[in-house]
Amino acid sequence: MGEFVFTEADRRQLETLGIAEAQVRIQIDIFRRSSFFVRLNRPCIPGDGVHQIHAAEVDKYLRLHRKAAQRGRFIKFVPASGAATRLFQTLFKIYHQADTYHHEEMCRMAENGDSTVVDFLRFMDRIRGFAFIDDLREVMAPDGLSLDEVLLERRYRTVLEYLLTDRGLNYGALPKALLKFHCYPTECRTAFEEHLVEAAHYAYGGAGACRLYFTISPEHEEEFRRLLEKVRHSYGERFGVTYEVYFSFQKSSTDTIAVDENNDPFRDKEGRLVFRPGGHGALLENLNALDGDLVYIKNVDNLIPDRLKETTSLWKRVLGGYLVEAQEVVHGYVRNLKGDSWQAVLDEAVRFARLELLVHIPGAFEEWPAQRKRSFLLEKLNRPIRVCGVVPNVGEPGGAPFWVEDEKGELSLQIVEKAQVDFDSPEQRKTWGASTHFNPVDLVCALRDHEGKSFDLRRHVDPNAVFITRKSKDGRELKALELPGLWNGAMADWITIIVEVPGETFNPVKTICDLLRPEHQPERLPA
Repeated sequence: MGEFVFTEADRRQLETLGIAEAQVRIQIDIFRRSSFFVRLNRPCIPGDGVHQIHAAEVDKYLRLHRKAAQRGRFIKFVPASGAATRLFQTLFKIYHQADTYHHEEMCRMAENGDSTVVDFLRFMDRIRGFAFIDDLREVMAPDGLSLDEVLLERRYRTVLEYLLTDRGLNYGALPKALLKFHCYPTECRTAFEEHLVEAAHYAYGGAGACRLYFTISPEHEEEFRRLLEKVRHSYGERFGVTYEVYFSFQKSSTDTIAVDENNDPFRDKEGRLVFRPGGHGALLENLNALDGDLVYIKNVDNLIPDRLKETTSLWKRVLGGYLVEAQEVVHGYVRNLKGDSWQAVLDEAVRFARLELLVHIPGAFEEWPAQRKRSFLLEKLNRPIRVCGVVPNVGEPGGAPFWVEDEKGELSLQIVEKAQVDFDSPEQRKTWGASTHFNPVDLVCALRDHEGKSFDLRRHVDPNAVFITRKSKDGRELKALELPGLWNGAMADWITIIVEVPGETFNPVKTICDLLRPEHQPERLPA
């Protein structure tokens, strides 16, 4: 392990990807660090980091949202390029082993607690409850196969082949957004379509424009565009909006270098450097290029059918109105602090930053000269703002809101992922376990300053908040680097406001059987 020397072939490869040599060296240095963990001070709870909106305040925030929406200020941003690999993990395991198991043997394995087989048998038992069932029937029919007969004969591998592979629906290779999630009396909708429908309730504009921005994989662009053209007008007429939908790709320049066990660059069989996608944190570049004003961010799989959408759309609008109010106050203080009479608002701005935005004020602050106080406040107030909806923790895997302590001992509100925490530390493990709320990725963000200019979001990232994961390639182990997560380290230096929202607004689909939960099923299952 030592200073790495690039070859000419390496430099040509970097140039093709749009990646600078210095960027790769920084990433290699990150791998060689001893620790990447954040330090949790305490969990955010109601009254200490988590704000609870009272019923009497709701109408005010709805009015603020409606006014901003009528001016066309909102857009919805959905990371939608992720493959459904995890969704079908259990089915793929069985697909590759199905010929070795008889149904009776599977039942015995299930009785003995084999979770993979339990999940699979539940899937097969309830397969008629999935929104894609008719499509599966149709794709099998040209080959002379009846799905009902195949199910009766328990030819499991045949069912999975037509569901997962390109012999049939090819669901195992599609992104989640293109999978059918929910059925209605006259149609079944993909996750992509559900986002279009949901956005019509809160990301609309005064002229009826409803703007959405999806990050997708280049290989699926044609399928996304084909589906959009198929449904754009019918949904638009039904919900009284005109859809403006944009697609972008994760940039190759955000890919990160892979290293071996010695933290030296990993090379493939042809001797080329190996780069991997930088995780959802790489999408900060897409968000930055969006030049948006007020932007909702939501995971592609957190969706519910129409009969349950009212609560979700209500709280989306409440969060949007809450952000509008916070931004107006913040921008007012920034303008005043930049004006000639800034000293008259200095103490008031300090109180607002400390009590409302929960900004850490240094202990020696009162001793500082007025100009230094003013500079400090402008630095803390003139930043992008995010309002993060969080739900009461019911054991779902994922991130949570915490007070995080930096190397200077300063505290800030952060959304923290489990991978960022040192679980070898009993103290940190206990602090994590004391969390009362969960991050469902339910954000609305203000990306412009008091003059209406877009912030450069890349200036507000914590570059140390990375994730290191272990992968393999060509039969060899490697270490991969994920950039600071989009709603974690990539927004670490934003003004952060944590707001509790009802648990029923969070309905993720992480495995295929999650679609069998009552909230994802029609009120009456199909016969």
